[in-house]
Amino acid sequence: MRIAQVAPLYESVPPRLYGGTERVVSYLTEEFVRQDHEVTLFASADSVTSAELRPMCQQALRLQGNKVTDPLAYHVRMLEIVAREAEDFDIVHFHIDYLHFPVSRRQKFPCVTTLHGRLDIAEIHPLFREFSDMRLVSISDAQREPMPWANWVATVYHGLPERSFQPRPAPHEYLAFLGRVSPEKGVDSAVEIAKRSGIPIKIAAKVDPVDHDYYEAKIRPLLDDSLVEFVGEIGDSEKCEFLSGARALLFPIDWPEPFGLVMIESLACGTPVIAFPHGSVPEIIQDGVTGFLISSVDEGASAVRRIDHIDRNVCRSVFERRFSARRMCSDYLEVYRRVLGSGDSNTRTGEIDPVAA
Repeated sequence: MRIAQVAPLYESVPPRLYGGTERVVSYLTEEFVRQDHEVTLFASADSVTSAELRPMCQQALRLQGNKVTDPLAYHVRMLEIVAREAEDFDIVHFHIDYLHFPVSRRQKFPCVTTLHGRLDIAEIHPLFREFSDMRLVSISDAQREPMPWANWVATVYHGLPERSFQPRPAPHEYLAFLGRVSPEKGVDSAVEIAKRSGIPIKIAAKVDPVDHDYYEAKIRPLLDDSLVEFVGEIGDSEKCEFLSGARALLFPIDWPEPFGLVMIESLACGTPVIAFPHGSVPEIIQDGVTGFLISSVDEGASAVRRIDHIDRNVCRSVFERRFSARRMCSDYLEVYRRVLGSGDSNTRTGEIDPVAA
């Protein structure tokens, strides 16, 4: 199949450090290439891929800092190029939210859109109602709850390459937090859980400029404790060792998480997850099997004390069965076939069943 993957330009594919959407696009693209599909990736020029790369900017926009004042301009140009070349592909797979809707509606080329963000934002609902013919893929069933009326084709859970994420032999001496410092990610709750359980915590997280004041006011004061170590932002090459050495990953989020890639990264390393059950979390973590779902910091501390009851080998096996890149690729191929078999490029179709738990 001739497939175009259209990625956001804020990060490279894959990103050097933090960046969930671009990382998933990379995993999907590389698995398609491995299975002998003909894939073209529209992304920043510093992306690394086995597919044919169509560079849309010289460097990931986030890495250019203040040099980029209008990121939308880069994306609009990319859309024009994709639309011009769309007839070269069997299907175009967009990962850029709704930016392409007017173009893909009018040109009527076969396409599908995976939505990677939160959808509980009132301003976007009229837009999606207007473009009700656009075929959408959710990354969890919970993600689509604010818009059950949208043209959902499938839920496809993210997947990781099995060989790239392997458990490493390591003593399980600390709790781990991995991700981004922001109010909704719950770094402060993770630190409190660690303190109440008496177990050290390592925080591997980036701080975006928009969250700098929050970090200085709320998080930095928490770091003056011998149990707390702030590692900073880490990349893929460091994640396996970081997660494998942890007793558990703490994921005390306070928002409707659309997926939470870090949870399956942890499971791939055999590390259980302790999480608040918001958004997608109950779909990803099986309470008492691959971790614990908690409703308070006290419950979190109790879960830490019981974490040895979780079999780390089971965590890995669940990852292999439910969250591999092979499974993700297979699911998307079924989505593509359904879209291509329905005739009109943009219309409502019967929904493909999501991956079974």
